[in-house]
Amino acid sequence: MISVVIPQYKGKEKLYTNLIHNLPFLNDCEIIVVNDYPEVPLTAEMEKLFPQVHVVENKKNLGFAGAVCRGISQTKGEYVLLLNNDVVLNDDSFKNALSYFKKENDIFAVSFRQTEKDGSYVGRNTIYWESGFFQHSKADATKGGINGWAEGGSMLFDKQKYNAINGFDELYSPFYWEDVDLSYRAWKAGYVIKFDINTTVEHHHESTIATYFQSSRIKTIAYRNQFITIWKNISDGKLITEHVGYSLKNLLVSLLKGDTPFIKGFWMAFLLLPKILSKRNEQKKMWKISDREIFKKFI
Repeated sequence: MISVVIPQYKGKEKLYTNLIHNLPFLNDCEIIVVNDYPEVPLTAEMEKLFPQVHVVENKKNLGFAGAVCRGISQTKGEYVLLLNNDVVLNDDSFKNALSYFKKENDIFAVSFRQTEKDGSYVGRNTIYWESGFFQHSKADATKGGINGWAEGGSMLFDKQKYNAINGFDELYSPFYWEDVDLSYRAWKAGYVIKFDINTTVEHHHESTIATYFQSSRIKTIAYRNQFITIWKNISDGKLITEHVGYSLKNLLVSLLKGDTPFIKGFWMAFLLLPKILSKRNEQKKMWKISDREIFKKFI
């Protein structure tokens, strides 16, 4: 069985509209909506409108990682489909992606092609190391194959493998990089992430986050979480040395230029360093593939 987890923060009208559209394609699936906006409980209303949907009410806002972790912990299915509340399904072809897991034992997750507002295809990504930092960018979404990371907005993953690598990390709250971190840990544990062009969903990226958060805060959190990802996961000595050198250089340049988000992002990550290192020590038991081997897959 596939369990569907949908994190919800504000904007319940969009959630309801998309549920009405998506539910016919989710038959035979367990469906869990995690309400991460405790000021407006949804249980009573959704029991009347969508009795087949189980609602989890958070007592406080946990951010994306915390919300989906809570939802995933209550799923019964062997596989979990994560859907943002702004994702529109075109059909139930995502169920065919189960064949990836049946054919190959090392598949961690399958991510799907997504259509943006302008009609372009996205969802396939590449990861690489440049100028002392872990970087990511878009790749050709008209072709299948491996994917740098499975995007949290529309991904199907093996729950057993997800639990084995300790799932989403709530250090990334409220948003950004948590799916990159999860996927990189999966790669480093010897698992594989695939990109499926046979399923296409509609997903307008950043539309929800940009509605509720100022651009400077979004940028600061993105920088912070980039640092967290590097400090948690990179183990290659040369790459670490490069990162230290470029970080000092970028901090100096940021001070001179007044790039406050970068400075704040670094400082916020630095304050989390004890927790980051603790998670790193726990995670290193599962490391099987080197950083360079992973990055070479995407050259």
